[in-house]
Amino acid sequence: MTAIALLRHAPTDWNVSGRIQGRTERALSDAGRAMALSWRLPAALAGWRVVTSPLGRARDTARCMGLETAAIEPRLIEMDWGAWAGATLEDLRSAHGAAMAANEARGLDFRPEGGESPREVSLRLADWLAEVAGDGVPVVAIAHRGVQRAALVLACGWDMTGKPPLRIARDQALMLQARGREVCLAEPALLTLETVS
Repeated sequence: MTAIALLRHAPTDWNVSGRIQGRTERALSDAGRAMALSWRLPAALAGWRVVTSPLGRARDTARCMGLETAAIEPRLIEMDWGAWAGATLEDLRSAHGAAMAANEARGLDFRPEGGESPREVSLRLADWLAEVAGDGVPVVAIAHRGVQRAALVLACGWDMTGKPPLRIARDQALMLQARGREVCLAEPALLTLETVS
């Protein structure tokens, strides 16, 4: 089994205000930058290969953590929310009413207007995880909440209806193991980042 640690980028202003970012480029907020500057990988992840999403907030998080040599992996990009990027879920539920509720009830097949479904995110993540498993080299990946949720789909069989099987704090890595196209949670499933002052 090949080990993968999947982190979420530090916060942006849109994270704080509850706005959906999707693939919109938003810089880390001042507080988010300070948070990322305080994070360090735990000793258990020392020497692992590091990759990031192509979006600036993930790449900046890596740089703030002292991981300047992180490679970019396009398949780690956040879910495409299409025309709904910039809105809040409250806005969308108010604007679309029963149609939004029906869309959300579709779970993996939920689709924002002009965007991609969680199932599509899971499929591209599965391709990348299978490639990582084939290489056999442990990887730290800095990505997005939607990518972490896609990993829970693959590792736990979650259909994205109801609550996720794990609550992942901002300063925690989701720990996975992969062999071929088989993905499971590692033990422990969550690993907290170290902090420096």
